Amino acid sequence: MDLPRIFTLRESSHRLHNPFTPGKLAVLGEALRLEPGTRVLDLASGSGEMLCTWARDHGVTGTGVDISTVFTGQARARAAELGVADRVTFVHGDATGHVSDEPVDLAACVGATWIGNGVAGTVELLGRSLRPGGLMLIGEPYWRRDVPDRETAEACLAGGPDDFLALPELIGHFGTLGYDVVEMVLADQDSWDRYQAAQWLNLRRWLDAHPDDELAAEVRAELTTEPVRYTRYQREYLGWGVFALMAR
Repeated sequence: MDLPRIFTLRESSHRLHNPFTPGKLAVLGEALRLEPGTRVLDLASGSGEMLCTWARDHGVTGTGVDISTVFTGQARARAAELGVADRVTFVHGDATGHVSDEPVDLAACVGATWIGNGVAGTVELLGRSLRPGGLMLIGEPYWRRDVPDRETAEACLAGGPDDFLALPELIGHFGTLGYDVVEMVLADQDSWDRYQAAQWLNLRRWLDAHPDDELAAEVRAELTTEPVRYTRYQREYLGWGVFALMAR
């Protein structure tokens, strides 16, 4: 049980595995007015940057669950580096279906709603761990502009134009699920650039060091096509944000 190797190669330098800068993550933590001792469950927690920095800056405690052995190891190392290993725990496991043993104050899935087969299923899953009156965080893409055709949608790594919603429709969708949107912090094109473009340097340096690896041809093909695909389509059409929800 693990992520494909190509994924961890792409994001080998990333602490955040979404188009969020450290500054935006800090803004989100401040916006939520987190209290010391807030109990957090972070599903698909990646390299643990959210839990670790919020434990340092706001005194939260909690658990992260992620399918990647590499990212889980990085999360544990980050907790030790920031001196918060006594407050946060990282578990290697499949976040799909994971429910906390005890209700938490904040339940999050930031950028991996596939664990619930989409937004609605992920909201339902997180709700099973959340105490009454608690906060839920969902990180999710949305369309910044009308998508003209299926080709454009697929170039944005969607199955089709209906895979994502425009921002107002996404906000409305949360309402139909019985939740108020009480905060949001959105990625911008600069934070998308820092997420995507950093991957190209990661891949190029890896390729130069491992020209005979079994993944070398795949990495070379990706380096050849990805910068054009991203700048022509994804940068223009795809937004991303983290939305804070409270049950009505």
